[in-house]
Amino acid sequence: MFIGAGTAINVVTIAVGSGIGLLIGAKFPDRTRELVTQVLGLFTLVIGGSSIASGLSAALSAQVGPNAPMLIVLGSLLIGGIIGSIVRLEQRLDGAAERLRAKVAARSQASTFVEGAVTSTLVFCVGPLAILGSLMDGLGQGPQQLLIKAVMDGFAAIAFASSFGIGVLASIIPLVVYQGLLTLVGFFAGNFLSAGEIDALTATGGVILLGLGLRLAGIKKIPIGDLLPALVLAPALTALVGAFV
Repeated sequence: MFIGAGTAINVVTIAVGSGIGLLIGAKFPDRTRELVTQVLGLFTLVIGGSSIASGLSAALSAQVGPNAPMLIVLGSLLIGGIIGSIVRLEQRLDGAAERLRAKVAARSQASTFVEGAVTSTLVFCVGPLAILGSLMDGLGQGPQQLLIKAVMDGFAAIAFASSFGIGVLASIIPLVVYQGLLTLVGFFAGNFLSAGEIDALTATGGVILLGLGLRLAGIKKIPIGDLLPALVLAPALTALVGAFV
């Protein structure tokens, strides 16, 4: 697939989900939505494991030595998690999104269009899959993460459209801008990151996906947002260790 395909498919699933929600969304029982989310969680575990396996590559070992790749991934996650936890990254992201949604809801009063647009935009854009998936897509690693997100967003759009109406479709515009910019960041980062640094980022992102899969499947609620700094640290630590090898 071409770079950016993940976001394009994401747009389609939101549009289709919104259409279904406007027509028959209220007829979907909660247990069906919960089951779909759990299945997606299990599949996310598979994608995460695949990313880890492909990330712990010969290119990464050649840059940092045969014994360092796992330690780099572990160090990135530990240091990144500590940083994210200290600054309460996930809590701040969730809190900011909820405050914005509540503020818009209060001002829009009877109109549900704006509230539907803002609420769905926050759900579709605030999350590790939007960030990690867009970066991986831009780096040329494939749109697998964004495809999972696209399915989840499609089902969420059904629920939102059945409650808020056509305003959910307006969320497509900020989603394209947000994920498109992140995809561009990944694309240009691939021009100066080495193959080993990209693989370290891929493996670290795979572990984050495992945490997300456990969360979606209802097994364990891991604060994935706090781990996002590890995506910056993984290539940085790889370059640092590689300089001394």
